[in-house]
Amino acid sequence: MNPIRKKRLTLIGMMVAGIGVAAWLALNAFDENLMFFFSPSEVVAGEAPTGHPFRVGGLVETGSVKRKPDGLTTAFTVTDNEANVTVEYTGILPDLFREGQGIVAMGQLNPEGTFIASEVLAKHDENYMPPEVAATLKTSHEEGVNKMQQQVQIQ
Repeated sequence: MNPIRKKRLTLIGMMVAGIGVAAWLALNAFDENLMFFFSPSEVVAGEAPTGHPFRVGGLVETGSVKRKPDGLTTAFTVTDNEANVTVEYTGILPDLFREGQGIVAMGQLNPEGTFIASEVLAKHDENYMPPEVAATLKTSHEEGVNKMQQQVQIQ
């Protein structure tokens, strides 16, 4: 093999290796920052990852908001009208946060099954609901209607 061809082959090999390393770094960073959305039903069913942050969303259950004595920690229940997840958040909640309101919380589950939120987002006006929450609530509503229709047919 002549020296020019050897240099070109070495250069091409180094370029391919560099592109491969860059692609691996980009995919690794993407995987670390990826955050999935789960409904309370999926969390209760065990489909949510343990030890990895994710989002959970639904409606804040009426009568479930409890403030801890430290003044900053709040515990509440998020529901999709099928299952409930207890959420604990330390910090200042959004102004629009209230019972019966659609929210999305980001964080992870602790070993006891309580969702420890690092951030809580509430809807910003009367007509808005995060798309993931709206889809989850619609699906659980349709499943409930189907169950009722099946029960009526059995009777």
